[in-house]
Amino acid sequence: MLFWRTITQIFFREIRPRGAFNIPRDGPVIFVGAPHNNQFLDPLLLSLEVYRETHRQVQFLTAAKSMDRKWIGFFARLMDSIPVARAADSAKPAVGRMWLSPDDPCLVLGEGTQFMEEFAPKMQIMLPKSVNSAVAEVSEVLSDTELRIKREFGGESGKGTARIREKVAELRQEGISGLEFKKMPYVDQQDMYRHVYQCLQAGGGIGIFPEGGSHDRTDLLPLKAGVSVMALGAMANDPNTKVKIVPVGLSYFHAHRFRSRAVVEFGSALDVPPEYVEMFKQGGTQKREAVSKFLNLVYDGLKTVTIRAPDYDTLMLIQAVRRLYKTPSQHLTLGQVVELNRRLLEGYIHFKDEARVQKLRTDVLKYNRLLRDLGLRDHQVPRATKASWKTLSLLTYRIILLAVWTLLALPGTILNAPMFIIASVLSRQKAKEALAASVVKIAGRDVLATWKVLIALGVTPVLYTVYAIIATLIAIRAKVPLQWRIATPFLVITALPFMNYAALKFGEAGVDVLKSLPPLIIALIPGQQRSLNRAKQNRVQLTNEVAAVINEFGPKLYEDFNQSRILVPSASVPPSTGTPGLWRRKSGTGAVDAPGLGLTHPMTWIDERLFGWSRSAKRGTSAWSGISGDEASRIGTPDETDEEDTGDYDNVVGIVTSTEDISANTRSRQSSYADLQRLRHSQTAPANTRQQSSASPLETCSQNFDGLHPADRHRKRRESLSDSIGVKRIAAVNHQAEFCDVTHSLNLETSSRKGTHEG
Repeated sequence: MLFWRTITQIFFREIRPRGAFNIPRDGPVIFVGAPHNNQFLDPLLLSLEVYRETHRQVQFLTAAKSMDRKWIGFFARLMDSIPVARAADSAKPAVGRMWLSPDDPCLVLGEGTQFMEEFAPKMQIMLPKSVNSAVAEVSEVLSDTELRIKREFGGESGKGTARIREKVAELRQEGISGLEFKKMPYVDQQDMYRHVYQCLQAGGGIGIFPEGGSHDRTDLLPLKAGVSVMALGAMANDPNTKVKIVPVGLSYFHAHRFRSRAVVEFGSALDVPPEYVEMFKQGGTQKREAVSKFLNLVYDGLKTVTIRAPDYDTLMLIQAVRRLYKTPSQHLTLGQVVELNRRLLEGYIHFKDEARVQKLRTDVLKYNRLLRDLGLRDHQVPRATKASWKTLSLLTYRIILLAVWTLLALPGTILNAPMFIIASVLSRQKAKEALAASVVKIAGRDVLATWKVLIALGVTPVLYTVYAIIATLIAIRAKVPLQWRIATPFLVITALPFMNYAALKFGEAGVDVLKSLPPLIIALIPGQQRSLNRAKQNRVQLTNEVAAVINEFGPKLYEDFNQSRILVPSASVPPSTGTPGLWRRKSGTGAVDAPGLGLTHPMTWIDERLFGWSRSAKRGTSAWSGISGDEASRIGTPDETDEEDTGDYDNVVGIVTSTEDISANTRSRQSSYADLQRLRHSQTAPANTRQQSSASPLETCSQNFDGLHPADRHRKRRESLSDSIGVKRIAAVNHQAEFCDVTHSLNLETSSRKGTHEG
C-alpha cells in the first residue's frame, strides 16, 4: 500500500476522497466502482482510499486475461485479486455469415455456417461493432444453418433486432448476404463465486467494476449481473452474512495525463433487501427477477456518485457552465466541483428542450470558440485589462520566474526524458491495441495512464542503473579515490529520486507560470483590446444568464435549492486530514486540503511582496485589475490553471441578474451568507432601491432566511447585556418581559451603579 500510494501521489497532482464516512468499518462489504475509466489505476485508487480511511483490505475481481499479463498479473496477485474468466476474452471468429429470420427474432439463419460444429447450448454468439456488438445466448442448435437464441439481441425492446435487420439490408444491397459473427464459449464461474463467498463470510471487502471492462465513454455501460449474484448468493448461503453495497464514483480531470486530479466518492451503504434473498433462494424466474431488481438498486446508487453525460460535447458544455456559475462567494472543494457538475448535468438533461436553455447552450459554445481564438482560458478573462506598465512589468517578472523554474527543472527533465518518451510512445501503442480488441472503447484513453505507470515502473530502474554505470565510469576515468569509485553508483541511485522529484515540482511550478502568460501577452498586442473587451462583456452576460436560468429551473428540480444553492454546505464535507504548515495549507473552506508553499511555488513570497497576490499580502496592487486587497488581488497568482484548478472556482463573478458584481466589495470567502442575502434582496427589491442602497452586506443581512429586508434599510443591532451584570440578577428578571426592555433596564442599573461609585 505504501508503494502504490507513493506511485499514485507522483502520477496524480491531487487525489481527494469524498464521503469516506460512508465506508463500513467492519462486516462484509462489496465496493461497486464506476465508471471504469482508468484500467489499472481505478482499483488502486479505490483500495488506497479505503485502506487510508478504515485500514480495510479490498480484494478486486480482475479479468483472467489481465492476470495472465506479466506485470499486471504480478501486482494483481500481490493484492489478492480474484481472477474472473470472461467469455468475451475468448471470442473467436466463426465461419460464414448470419442474419435473423423475418418471422422470428430469436431464430438465427446462416449461409456457409457450421453451427452444429461450432456452437452448443449456453454458448454465446457476438455480432460486430456495426450493430453495437450485440450478444445473445444460444439455447438450441437446429442445424448447420439454423440456431435458436434464448432472447432477442439487445433485449426485449426490439431495438437491437431492428438495427440488425437494417444493417443486413444495407449489406445485401452491396451483394453481401449477412453479418460476420463470433463464437464465445460458456464459462463456469463457480470457482470465482466460491472465493467471493468465502471472503464475504469472513467479513472481508470485495471490489468490483460491474461494467465488465474499462472504457473511455462519458456514460455508464450496462451493468453485469455478477454483483447481484455475489451479494444475494452470499446471504442465501449464510443467513448470518449481512452484506452491504457501497457505490463508489471515480471522477478524473484529464485521467490520461500526468499530474492530473481525481476524486473518489463513496455513496451511502446499501443493505440487501431480505425479500430479494428469499426470491433468490427459490431459483428459476424468481431468482432472475431478484437479481434484476437488486441490480437496479445498485445502478440507482451509482447514479448518486457518478457523472453520466450522454456524449463528450455535453460534458464539455456542463464544465463550461460550471466555470461561469458559482454559489455566492463559496470556494468549492474538488469534491464539490464534482457534485456541481453532476447536478448541472442532471438539470441540463431534464430541461434541455427549453428554449432558454437551448439559447444559453448556443451562447456558451460561441464564447468558448472566442476564447480558443484568443488563446485564453475562462478564468483569465475577468483579470485581463488594458496594456500598462503594470502589465508589462508583470509579464517581465513572470518570464524571469519561468526561466528560473526552467533552469531548476532542466537537469531532472533531461535525465527523465528517455522514460517520458518511452512511456508516451508505448502507452499510445497499447491504447491502439486495446481499441482494436474492444467493442466499447472510443479512443482507448482508459489504458493510457495504466501503461504510462507500468512502463515507467519498468524503465526507471533500468535508467537509474545506466546512469549509475555511467557515473562510475566517469569516476574511474577521473581517477578519483577508490572509496569514491565504490560509493559512486550507490550515491547516484540514492540521489536520483530526490533530484527527479524536485525537478517535478519545479517543472510543475513553471508550467503554471507559463499558462498565466497568454492574457498578459494578448493585452500588450495592439488591436487585441477590442476582442478582449468583447470576451469580457460576453462573460458578464453569460454569467448573469447562467445564474438566471439556474435560479429559474433549479427550484423545480431540487426542493432544497434556496437553502443550499445547489451545493451542500462546505461544513458537511468531511475535512481532510493533516495539519497546516510548509507542506500543507488550509484551503478557503478551512480544511487542510491544499499543497503548501513548499510543494507548489517555493518563491511565491516574491509574488506576494511585488504584486500582492496572496492572502498574506496586506497591501499591494494587482497588476491585473488595479484592485488592492485580499480576495481581488489573489486571483492573478500564476498557479491557476483551467484544468479544474483553483482558478476555476475563485470569487471572480457575481451571481446577480443586474450588471453589478456582488463580489466586488467582498474581501473574504467566509461572507457567502451576506452575499446570499444581497442576492435575494436584489431579486426582490425594486431596481432603484438597490441602486440607492449604501448599506454594507453585514448590516443588511438577516438572521432568518425567510425574512427579507429592503436593501436600503439598516438593521438595528440588538442591545447586549453589560459584562458586569451578575447571573443571579439575570435569573431574577421577569421571564415574560420583552428582551429589549429587560436588557435596557439592566444596563441602566449597571451604569447608575457605576456613576454612584465614581461620585
